[in-house]
Amino acid sequence: MWVRCATLALSASLLVLGSGRAFAEDGGADIFSPDTVELFVDARVRAADGEASWLDDGFGKLRYGGDGAGNRSGLDASPEFAETSLVWKPRLSWALSGTVVGTVQNKGTLEAGLSEAYVSFKPLTEGETKFSARAGLMWPTISLEHGGGDWSVTETITPSAINSWIGEEVKVVGLEAKVSTAIGANRLELTGGLFDANDTSATLLSFRGWALHDVKAVAFKSQPLPPLNAFITTVQPRFTTPVLTVAAHEPDNRFGRKPGYYAKLALEPADLPLRIELFRYDNRADPDDYLMSMEWGWRTRFYNLGVVADLGSNTQFRAQGMTGRSEMGLSEGGTIWVDSHFRSAFGLVTQRFNWGSITGRAELFDTRNQGSQLKSDDDETGWAMTLAAKKAFNHFATGLVEVVHVESERDARTRAGLNPQQSQTQVQAALRLHW
Repeated sequence: MWVRCATLALSASLLVLGSGRAFAEDGGADIFSPDTVELFVDARVRAADGEASWLDDGFGKLRYGGDGAGNRSGLDASPEFAETSLVWKPRLSWALSGTVVGTVQNKGTLEAGLSEAYVSFKPLTEGETKFSARAGLMWPTISLEHGGGDWSVTETITPSAINSWIGEEVKVVGLEAKVSTAIGANRLELTGGLFDANDTSATLLSFRGWALHDVKAVAFKSQPLPPLNAFITTVQPRFTTPVLTVAAHEPDNRFGRKPGYYAKLALEPADLPLRIELFRYDNRADPDDYLMSMEWGWRTRFYNLGVVADLGSNTQFRAQGMTGRSEMGLSEGGTIWVDSHFRSAFGLVTQRFNWGSITGRAELFDTRNQGSQLKSDDDETGWAMTLAAKKAFNHFATGLVEVVHVESERDARTRAGLNPQQSQTQVQAALRLHW
């Protein structure tokens, strides 16, 4: 199973290497040159108080944390290597290109892996209708906060809870197609995807809850889980692997046997500086499938609504709202082990100046559990506020400073000896280098 998944995830890069000579005759080929390679480096000074980070196997809401006891005893600043990404974008022709991203990120220890690897097809067309497609390992097009070759957050350091979850758990191996056209003076865009290898999506969200951070899922690497209740400890390891196909009971349960899907409808009205997106995701995983490692299939589906509006005077508003549900395990008396309902929403305003930009974001989040084995003590409610400033020093260097404050309540924290109610502040300064 792992070989099959890895083979398909890497098919983008293999296709690029194997087909370069055939397409060179088109005159648009550029396989290896300075224009096809980008290097990103993110170094920081950071400080945080309150409970330990979720990366330390806890319930923490931020990338960095305090002394682990939930104390708010001051902010001790320290330097931190955050991430470096090497992006290779070979072009085979004017219509066909590849993207391969290797990432090294700091999760307490360094983790290196494949972040994305896909082939893109974007033919040159005339008229109002445009078509494009891509296939391989990739994030679905949900986030309104990420961009660039390394899929970094554009205006802040820390993404919202919604897009933090997308980054940590919603990564697929699949095929995506997009068509856009004009309807009158309006612009309509439809995106659809078929995928696999995201069967465990929402494991982390259900057991830990929402979080705000910029740690990314890389292929076949795991994310830590917090202390679990007595029953879940017997059926679930203290980790989850976001890029995973759960093949269990039958010999024919293999990659692509039961693909998930996503679809997005986007509208740009003619007379308004506005974009509206509606996104639907369903991984169609079987909740009672599991591996020998006891990683289970999670039937996860959600809706996401996104809005981008230009308010004039170099001011932009962005918002996303998400609601979804995930189920895992066996049914007991008509009730499945885990039946987790989750919601979150944020509003973000960016004001741009000659020197850079200032961004403010406010958000709410909660989860509700109705399963037979994951119950109300794993429910949570919370909110967060973020303020960030960004300045580009030159083409190669950008600086950001940010303050994030988050408050949340989750009774399951008592398993770690913590107060269910936690308040935390994190301050970061980042220097992003790009060559």
